[in-house]
Amino acid sequence: MTQAQTSLPPDPYSYMEEVMGEKALTWVKAQNRVSTQLLTATATYDKDKTAVLSILNNRERIQAISRRGEYFYNILRDDQYKVGLWRRTTLDEYRKPKPVWEPLLDLDQLAKDEKENWVWAGSSCNAPDYNRCLISLSRGGADARVVREFDLTTRQFIKNGFVLPEAKSQLDWIDANSVLVATDFGAGSLTASGYPRVIKHWIRGTPLSQAKVLFEAKSEDVSAFAYVERAPNLTRIFVGRSIDFYRSEQFLADLSAGSTESPKLTKISVPADAQFTPDGEWAFVEIKSDLQQGAKLFKSGSLLVTQYNALLAARPLYEALFEPTKTSALSDEQPLSKTKNGVLISILDNVAGRIDEWKLVGGLWSKRAVKTPFPGALAVTALHDSFAKNDPYADAYFLTYTDFLTPNSLYLAQLGSDQRELLKSNPVFFDSTGMRSEQRFATSKDGTRVPYFVVYPKGYKAGGSAPTLLYGYGGFQVASAPFYSGGWGRTWYERGGVLVLANIRGGGEYGPSWHQAAILEKKQRSYDDFIAVAEDLSISGISRKEKLGIMGGSNGGLLVGAVMMQRPELFGAVVCSVPLLDMRNYHKLLAGNSWMAEYGDPDKAEQWEFIKQYSPYHNVKQGVRYPRVFFNTSTRDDRVHPAHARKMAALMMSQNRGPDQVLYFENIEGGHGGAANNEQKANLTALEMAFLWDSLGK
Repeated sequence: MTQAQTSLPPDPYSYMEEVMGEKALTWVKAQNRVSTQLLTATATYDKDKTAVLSILNNRERIQAISRRGEYFYNILRDDQYKVGLWRRTTLDEYRKPKPVWEPLLDLDQLAKDEKENWVWAGSSCNAPDYNRCLISLSRGGADARVVREFDLTTRQFIKNGFVLPEAKSQLDWIDANSVLVATDFGAGSLTASGYPRVIKHWIRGTPLSQAKVLFEAKSEDVSAFAYVERAPNLTRIFVGRSIDFYRSEQFLADLSAGSTESPKLTKISVPADAQFTPDGEWAFVEIKSDLQQGAKLFKSGSLLVTQYNALLAARPLYEALFEPTKTSALSDEQPLSKTKNGVLISILDNVAGRIDEWKLVGGLWSKRAVKTPFPGALAVTALHDSFAKNDPYADAYFLTYTDFLTPNSLYLAQLGSDQRELLKSNPVFFDSTGMRSEQRFATSKDGTRVPYFVVYPKGYKAGGSAPTLLYGYGGFQVASAPFYSGGWGRTWYERGGVLVLANIRGGGEYGPSWHQAAILEKKQRSYDDFIAVAEDLSISGISRKEKLGIMGGSNGGLLVGAVMMQRPELFGAVVCSVPLLDMRNYHKLLAGNSWMAEYGDPDKAEQWEFIKQYSPYHNVKQGVRYPRVFFNTSTRDDRVHPAHARKMAALMMSQNRGPDQVLYFENIEGGHGGAANNEQKANLTALEMAFLWDSLGK
C-alpha cells in the first residue's frame, strides 16, 4: 500500500461496496422506505408523477429516427410499450401526422417471455441489405449487455447466429459472415477498468473460442476498440487502444495475410489526444492540443482535413475547416457529419449552436455558414448511405433545434440550401407565456468569466423569493447546452421555480482548453466556478441561500457533493444523483479506473494530496450544518458504483443528521441513468421535485 492509503483510517462503510451484499441491501431497502414515505406524502408528488409520465408516454413526442437503406428506425416507449417497440417506416410515411410503422421487435413481450428486465441498448445492421442486425439488450439498464443476431426478414433471433453473453462488449460487422468482437473472453481479457482488452475476428459458423486475435491492448489501458469503415469496394478495419480517457493509439489492420498469420498493422499518425475520422479519400482530425505543421500552428480544438493516403504514409498536409476563437468551439456531441458531397460542422458560440458546411469546389474546400434558428441547441445528422444507388438523401441531413422555452423541432435540410422542411415538432408541454431566459456571466475566484443561463417563470420578481435550482456538470469536456423539458416546465417553471444552468470549466462549452483548465490538480476550478455562479445569483437578487438548491449527476454529483462540503452556507437543498463521492477509492470501483486522466491517481501520494481536498466523503465534518440533501442512485449502475452514494449518506446520517435532513433512494434497476423505463423516470423525477419543493418552497 502507498503512503496515500496507509495514512487514512479504515472505512467503516466499505461493506457497501458489495453491490448485492445482504447487509448493504438491507440498509438500502430501509432507507428507500423512509425516503419514499416522506416524499410521496408531499403535496406535489402524485401530481408531478402523473404529469411527467404523461409527457414521457406522449406518442406525439419526436421519437428519434435513424436511417438504414430505405427505412427509418426507432424505439417507441409509451404506456403500452413500457420497455419499447422497435419499428420502422419510410420517410414519406414519417412525414404524415399519423405515420404507419412496421413493428419489428416487441421488447415488452420478449421481457415477459424470458422473464428478464430487458432494456434496449441499441442495434447494428449489416449493409447493404440491412436484413441482419446485432441487437444489444441490457438487464435493468446496466452498461453490460447481451448481444444477439436478429433476422429482419423472419422477425426472429437467429439461433446459431452471432450471440454474446452479458458483458461490456463491442461488435462491428466486417461483412455478412464475419464481425469484429471485443468482450470478456475469460481470464486476462479485460483491462484494469473492466473493459475488453482483446479484439478478435469472428467468422460465422465457428465458435467464439476459435475467433482469431487481431489486436491486444495493455492491461493498464482503459480498453481496446475496433471499427469498420465500409463503402462499395471499400472495407477498412481499424483497431486501437484507449491509453486513458483522452488518449489513444490506433492502426489500420490488413487481414489479407490469411487466417494463420497476424494482421499487418499500420499506425495512424495522429496525436494521441486527437480524434481521427476516415472518410474515403479524406481523413478528418480533431486536435486537443496545439499542432505545428511547418510555419503553421493549428490551435487546440481545431478540426483539420487531409488526404487519407497522405496521413497513412505519415505525411499529412492539413487544412483547417474550423479553428476556435475566444467564444467558439466545436460541439462536444457529433461535431462532424458527412454527406456525399460535403461535411457539416456543429459549433458552439457562447454555448449557442450554429452550423458551417464545407464542400469541395474545384479541388478546394469552400465554406458556407448555414442560417439556422438562434440562440439554442442544434444537432445535425447526415443521411447519406454510400451503398444506396442514386441515393435520394445523398446530401440530405436532419437538423434539430431547441431552447429552454421552444420544444424540439426536426427538420429535413439539404447541403447548399437554407430552405428546410419541418418534419416534426414536439408538443408544447407547458405554458411558457410570460417566461423568459437569458445568459449571464459570473466571475470565478481566479477572474475567469463563467457563463450561465437563467430561466425565469411567469411573474418572476427580483429579490430572491423564488425557489431556484442551480444545475451543473463540469467534466469530461461535456457541454451543458440549453434544453427544453416538459417535465421541468410542468413541475418547476409553472409553479414559479427559477432554473439556472452553469457552464463551468471542466466542460466542453469552449473546447479543450475549457476542459483542461479544470482537471487533475486543477479540478477545484470547477467547484470555484459553480460557487461563483451561486454567489452571483445572490448578488444579483435572483436567489438567496434558503431558496437555492443545487443538482448534479455522475461527475455533476461529485460537483454538488464537493461544493456542499466547501460552502454549505450557500445552499438550502442538494440533489446528488448517481454520484462519485469517495475519491480515495473511485478508481477501484467498477469503471472508475478509466477516469484517472480526469481526476488523478489517489494511490500516488502527491495526487491524493490535491484529490483529498475536495473528495466529499473525506470532508464531512461533525457539527457542521449542511444543507438538506437527497442522494439517489441505482443498484444496476455498473459505471459509477452505488457505494459512493450509499457510504456518503450513511456517514452523514451517523453524525446525528436525521432522515429528514439526509434522504437516500436507490432504484434497483436503471443503470447509470437512474431509471430503466418511463415509470421509473417519472417516479424519480417526482421524488426529486417533492424534495426540492418541500425544501425550498416553504
